[in-house]
Amino acid sequence: MQKITLIPGDGIGPEVAGATVRVVEAAGGAFEWESFVVGAEAFKESGDPLPDAVLESIQRNKVCLKGPVTTQVGKGFRSINVQLRQELELYANLRPAKTIPGLEGRFDNVDLVVVRENTEGLYSGIEHQVIPGVVESLKIITEKASTRVSKFAFEYARANGRKRITAVHKANIMKLSDGLFLDCFRKVSEDYPDIEADDRIIDNMCMQLVMRPETYDMLLMENLYGDIVSDLCSGLVGGLGVAPSANLGFDAAVFEAVHGSAPDIAGQGVANPLALMRSAVMMLRHLERVEASERLAGALRQVVVEDRLWTRDLGGKASTHQFTDAVVREIEKR
Repeated sequence: MQKITLIPGDGIGPEVAGATVRVVEAAGGAFEWESFVVGAEAFKESGDPLPDAVLESIQRNKVCLKGPVTTQVGKGFRSINVQLRQELELYANLRPAKTIPGLEGRFDNVDLVVVRENTEGLYSGIEHQVIPGVVESLKIITEKASTRVSKFAFEYARANGRKRITAVHKANIMKLSDGLFLDCFRKVSEDYPDIEADDRIIDNMCMQLVMRPETYDMLLMENLYGDIVSDLCSGLVGGLGVAPSANLGFDAAVFEAVHGSAPDIAGQGVANPLALMRSAVMMLRHLERVEASERLAGALRQVVVEDRLWTRDLGGKASTHQFTDAVVREIEKR
């Protein structure tokens, strides 16, 4: 039986992860789950927020399903997300954002895919104190990383019927770093004449997305811009509570919910598991469990779009268990 590394996370993480494991198994995804604690609890137990055993498990199993993990602001240990991406070279972050019929939003025809370089740039957190009161952060951009994520984006576009990729940058100001990223994108685009390639400056791109997001198809950008813009795009289609995500490398993949751990509602049974469940659909497709992925995707579509059974963050009244029960019942009909 195939093994999958499971990181339930903290806060509402164990609730949404447990619900997701349940629907994956109902859909026919028979796996053996290797579960690990990370973050603050792991730090208390071992002095390491990301124990070596977790990385070894993902490297061995090749796939991980991860719930949200709290990242302290301005103090504490480094982000678990950043460490996982860098240690495992999960160089491409894939974030689709598509309108879900029935969920309230300002637009009704959004269909975007954000591809984010995941291993370098300002988001990497390479910083130090120069002298008291002066801190320096380093933005590293390499030809290797920029080229491989560009190739990933064009290959994804070709495989999934996407027609256009827009590179997002600030090369008018950061002429060397963002200029290198943009140059790599343009060079790679020459090998894909069937895919339209253009670019936008990051501030203009944000304006365009809140005015006419339907005019864009795929967006490619470096790490920090991708972190911000992918959340913006999620906001166009219902928020982080519905947003799936995949972190992909040559040797491993981590599928996760991108929302926070929401400790203020942990244990109340009201957490929305939809984002992690949709990430599990992506995971099943990655594992070529096509029938299981389609069964789960279809059940989610029925419950969310047709039945409109929503948790309270989406304007409904369903509890985590009620939502999960409904998805399982729908799977069993298929």
